Amino acid sequence: MEKTAADGEKRPSKGSKWKRRTFLGALGAVGVFGGAVTSFGYKFSVAPYRGPVSDHFNGEKFFNPGGEGPHGLVDLMKWILNRDIGPWKEFTDAPPGAPPPKRVAKGDLRVTFVNHSSVLIQMDGINILTDPVWSERISPVSFTGPRRHRPVGIRFQDLPPIDIILLSHNHYDHLDAPTMTRLAATHRPRVYTALGNSAFLNTIDVPNATDMDWWDAIDLGGGMRLTCMPARHFSNRGTFDRDTTLWCGFMLEGPAGQVYFAGDSGTGPHFEEIGRRFPSIRLALLPIGAYRPRWFMSPVHMGPDDAVRVHRTLKASRSMGIHFGTFAQADDGETEPVELMNATLDTLGIPRDRFRALENGEGWDVPPFSA
Repeated sequence: MEKTAADGEKRPSKGSKWKRRTFLGALGAVGVFGGAVTSFGYKFSVAPYRGPVSDHFNGEKFFNPGGEGPHGLVDLMKWILNRDIGPWKEFTDAPPGAPPPKRVAKGDLRVTFVNHSSVLIQMDGINILTDPVWSERISPVSFTGPRRHRPVGIRFQDLPPIDIILLSHNHYDHLDAPTMTRLAATHRPRVYTALGNSAFLNTIDVPNATDMDWWDAIDLGGGMRLTCMPARHFSNRGTFDRDTTLWCGFMLEGPAGQVYFAGDSGTGPHFEEIGRRFPSIRLALLPIGAYRPRWFMSPVHMGPDDAVRVHRTLKASRSMGIHFGTFAQADDGETEPVELMNATLDTLGIPRDRFRALENGEGWDVPPFSA
């Protein structure tokens, strides 16, 4: 029996075997690496950024200063041919979360976990979405690639007015073109992203996009400020555009305090610098999934135990796990990220209410900053 998704598409029943992700499915899972296998040449590649040389740009490509980048094709195929995939349910259905409030008051902070790295941040009367994904697959094609194992936590029509979208980098699971085009037409938000990505957004009818480099800061109005943050990752949308656009995180500051969205990142000394520059982080959104096998993923994806240590490095008052539980992109099983996150919290003596993993559609009124 098949199940009909919210978008009308037929999906396999819950009883279907997750092992149906065969070699073709494994290739699709490499969507976490930007479509390097599932895309087809220049059709899906984006125009390269051109600008001055910096400590993370050599004039043609971006790189992670002082650290390794993602593994190459040989190691990629080694991983694909020797995978040890943890279990995922075929699909876990759940009703959508309650519609979020239209806005919150100045000084208040509320977050709603939509799915994956998509979070609705409501602070100081402004509504912000991070890396929004409402599509069924995170892939350049509709017939293969990572497919969602949970529904979107908030129905699109239940979104409050969206003022700002933060896009961390140009991978299919973070920059979802159909979702962005729909949001641009419906909400007309301002979009902030890393260097080079606004050119691609223009090709999919998403105007009002502003490129930012690491440590660039912009006044958002209403006493709010946005800073583009360094990350340790990579980018590509197709076969021929590897690292030609930048990746990043973001820091929001306002009367409600400091809110950090890490995007995708491996661990590195940039977190110490972020903590030094922003010593009063009320909430950090940190990725915890797509971390196995460690030998392959660690340069660009921290694990849940790493994320807990980053929480401590940042001296964040509260943290929230993202990038887990929706798309099977690596070898960690569906529940592994949260289980290891909680175990690490317990081992380090950090109360679990300091670092939470919300259910899809769950909202959280984040307490005020406390050291």
